[in-house]
Amino acid sequence: MSLIPKKGTVYVVDDDEAVRDSLQWLLEGKDYRVKCFDSAESFLSRFDPREVACLIADIRMDGMSGLELQDRLLERKSPLPVVFITGHGDVPMAVTTMKKGAMDFIEKPFKEDELIGLVERMLDQARSAFSQHQEQASRDALLSRLTTREAQVLERIVAGRLNKQIADDLGISIKTVEAHRANIMEKLNANTVADLLKIALGANSAAGSAAKA
Repeated sequence: MSLIPKKGTVYVVDDDEAVRDSLQWLLEGKDYRVKCFDSAESFLSRFDPREVACLIADIRMDGMSGLELQDRLLERKSPLPVVFITGHGDVPMAVTTMKKGAMDFIEKPFKEDELIGLVERMLDQARSAFSQHQEQASRDALLSRLTTREAQVLERIVAGRLNKQIADDLGISIKTVEAHRANIMEKLNANTVADLLKIALGANSAAGSAAKA
C-alpha cells in the first residue's frame, strides 16, 4: 500500500469517537486516505477545498449540526460531495439534506459494502468536479489576457455578430474589428472560430468577467 493512497480522501465528521475510529479503520483498509474531525467547526477550519475528496458527516452532533455544516458548505459554493449518517428517526432530516444536494444518507448501523459504494460514487463526482474546476481556471486565465475592447469584440463574436455588425455596435472600423479578432485568436491560443467558441462558452462570462482595462 502506498503512503498516500490513490483512491482519494474521505473526510469523516462525527462527535462519536467510536464511529470515527470504526470508519477510519474500514476506509483505510480499502486504501482511502481518511481525515477525521470531532466537530463541524473543526472540519470547516481545516479542510482543503482544492483536494479531491468527499465527506461523511453525522446529522446530529454537539455544536454545529450536519444540516448547518451543509449550509456552510453551500454558502462557500463547495462542490464537496456529502453523505450523512443518520440515527433512528432522522430520515426526514436526511431527506432535507438530499434536497440541498447531498448524494445520499445511511442509517446506523450501516452496511460496510453500502458505505464503500457510496464513497466511490462520491469520489467519482469529486474527480469530475475538480477536472471541471481546472478547465474553468485555465479558460479564465486565458480570458484575463484580453483588453476591455477585445472582450467586447469576443462577446459579439460569441453572439454570432458579423464583423460589420460588430464595427457598428462599437463605433469602430471593420479593419479594427479584424485586428481585434486576430489578437483574440492569438491570446486565447485558438486556431479556429470553433476553438474560440469552446473557450468563451465554457467560461462563466464570455467577456465581462474576463476583461481588464
